[in-house]
Amino acid sequence: MKALTLSLALAAGLLLQAPASADTLLVDRVKAETQAMPARGQSMAQVEASFGAPERKHAAVAGPGDSKHNPPITRWDYAGFSVYFEHSHVVDAVAAKASPNEIGPKPVQ
Repeated sequence: MKALTLSLALAAGLLLQAPASADTLLVDRVKAETQAMPARGQSMAQVEASFGAPERKHAAVAGPGDSKHNPPITRWDYAGFSVYFEHSHVVDAVAAKASPNEIGPKPVQ
């Protein structure tokens, strides 16, 4: 009985000394930061007036068939985020990864 208690105490002590490691979630970082990003519905002209010219503009991509159901989507990359447009209006803005260990979208290249 004494040996079992000693073994449990030893195991608990070893677990407490194990190094802790954690991944940084993109969502947690973005909530902590107050980085301004374009709002849904803004036009391309409004985004460019507010944030300047993007580092990179990707060509529009549209799905096959009817353009009403598969509208062209354009992406603009800025230093800390990417902006997605449907036709010429913002549908979403997504923060870029801060480090390779962060879980979330791929970093802007």
